[in-house]
Amino acid sequence: MRIHTTRACLVALAVCLTAEGVAHAAEVPPLVSAAKQGDTETLRALLAQGSAVDIAEGDGTTALHWASYRDDLDATALLLDAGAAVNVANDLGATPLWSASQNGSVAMVRRLLEAGADPNLALWSGETPLMVGARAGATNVVERLLEHGAETDARAARGQTALMWAAAQQHADVVQALVAGGADLHARSDVWSQVMAVPPHSLPEYKREIPHGGNTALLFAARGGALATARVLIAAGANVDDTDAWGVSATTVATHAGFTDLVELLLEAGADANAAEAGFAPIHPAVMRQDERLVTVLLEHGADPNATLRTWT
Repeated sequence: MRIHTTRACLVALAVCLTAEGVAHAAEVPPLVSAAKQGDTETLRALLAQGSAVDIAEGDGTTALHWASYRDDLDATALLLDAGAAVNVANDLGATPLWSASQNGSVAMVRRLLEAGADPNLALWSGETPLMVGARAGATNVVERLLEHGAETDARAARGQTALMWAAAQQHADVVQALVAGGADLHARSDVWSQVMAVPPHSLPEYKREIPHGGNTALLFAARGGALATARVLIAAGANVDDTDAWGVSATTVATHAGFTDLVELLLEAGADANAAEAGFAPIHPAVMRQDERLVTVLLEHGADPNATLRTWT
């Protein structure tokens, strides 16, 4: 159930915003080099001499990309005043606003938005500024993006939304901001299948195709033990009996990970202590963990001590 950090997210800056990542072994344009080094005076002089403001490195990275990445408001102002394209994207689709959102820099995000930056331009993987701001826990950034029309429920490569990212990273304040902005509590990540086997592996009947994914924000919170985040989601109307694509409930997910307080929160909110769509109930992983407190909490909320295991976990 781990939310997937796309390759694009991991390398968008490391590859596209470093000299080593230049796609073509060309010399870095002086204007870009000045922005990269934070040399505002050289930047100013080059612009005064008529340097092309949108000239880029081989991978499409411009001086404005670097100014944003460095959180250099002075350089950004110089470039924008000189007519820099605020929505320029590098080869992976990263815009200056994407970088600023990733950095959690609300001042830079505000400046770029005021200059006309589009909050919905995404990486080729689908990751938007709102998603990376949410993942970074930058509540103020998320709020500014929403105010400027960011699509709350845009989806990345595996169907993740900003709300899922915030829940997975346990950013309760960001979750609250997204919920206030109309985020869909019931949106699910994409579903895919994987053939799994248990001994004896040679027998076909011991091989099963198991669906993965189909997780809501609450399921991501349950997986990570995000108690405060779960409270926000439940208060906003999340389904406490949410199940993933395999049918594993949020309560079972939290039990399997040993998050007793979160299990108790779900049960107190009305979650079914005997939910067993996937073939096993919360009591089974609790016993498997030999966690007396978890078992007690489940039994006190109506778990069946005689529940039959109908599959393997």
